[in-house]
Amino acid sequence: MAGQRVAAVAELVENQATRVVLDGVPIAVVRDSAGTVHAIGDTCTHGEISLSEGFVEDETLECWAHGSQFSLVTGKPLNLPAYEPVPVFSVEIIDGDVYIDPSVPKETK
Repeated sequence: MAGQRVAAVAELVENQATRVVLDGVPIAVVRDSAGTVHAIGDTCTHGEISLSEGFVEDETLECWAHGSQFSLVTGKPLNLPAYEPVPVFSVEIIDGDVYIDPSVPKETK
């Protein structure tokens, strides 16, 4: 993967989203309670709200404005009012640093 370094894993606060912008693409980066690092599109598909300002629980990120929850694994909304998924990006950890390629959303099921 030809990703860009965004942070050290140790810099990411557990169960809290961090907003990064790579090549003009806003991305929410999350280290969940299991220690897995996820990267999804940072814009809620319902209200154009930054998801990184929302709430993380397990493998979901909830939009603070209207309560839509998105899977950190698939990007799919888990409840209304959002019904369109957000993109999910591949994450690679190299020597304790997080790398993301914003040019290619990851295929999810």
